[in-house]
Amino acid sequence: MTDDVDVPFTNNTAEVAFRLSKVKQKIAGCFRTGKGVEDFCTIRSYASTMQKQGANIFQCFALVFQGKTPQPRFT
Repeated sequence: MTDDVDVPFTNNTAEVAFRLSKVKQKIAGCFRTGKGVEDFCTIRSYASTMQKQGANIFQCFALVFQGKTPQPRFT
């Protein structure tokens, strides 16, 4: 039903995940190196996964920098 508020406006999670990298590329003009692209995608993927699992992203990254990286659940 089109008026069900529990149904997300879009279910295209791949598009949503990809959008941030395109916005960053557009603002910066380009990614400078292949390593920079890999690092950006790794960080963004981790943050997105943890957020979807209900974790506090700030706490997760604080723990990452302390060497105690919280791992996502794979269920």
